[in-house]
Amino acid sequence: MERTLKSLAKEAKARMKKGFWRQCEEELDAHLKDAREQGISESRMERYFKGKVAGHIKGEAPDEFYLKVKKMLLEEGEVSDAIGRLTDREYYQTLTYEEKQRYTLELSEKYLKALERFKREELFERRKQAKPQD
Repeated sequence: MERTLKSLAKEAKARMKKGFWRQCEEELDAHLKDAREQGISESRMERYFKGKVAGHIKGEAPDEFYLKVKKMLLEEGEVSDAIGRLTDREYYQTLTYEEKQRYTLELSEKYLKALERFKREELFERRKQAKPQD
């Protein structure tokens, strides 16, 4: 579904009416305070939070590959055969030798990015969950 300028403006107006930005600012301040207390880089926390808010506003669909990696990491941790587990065997069998090499390399790069994202999210989410709610 293509979002028109008019629909985007309506969404922005609804966010303003519901206090979305005030809530974001309060959450960011709380996250930054927690980051200071925990010794985490405040700028990293701010970049993470802004990216999360931007994704929410854009209405981005969850990244299926990332969700698969996240599920694997939560259930089993980092495993030595992660690339093998993530390989689409049926597709892989249709490739030439060179294509298999390229596929494996691209899959490795995607996995490393997903692993980095997972670690970043877990660090910040753990901090948020560990903090007692008022």
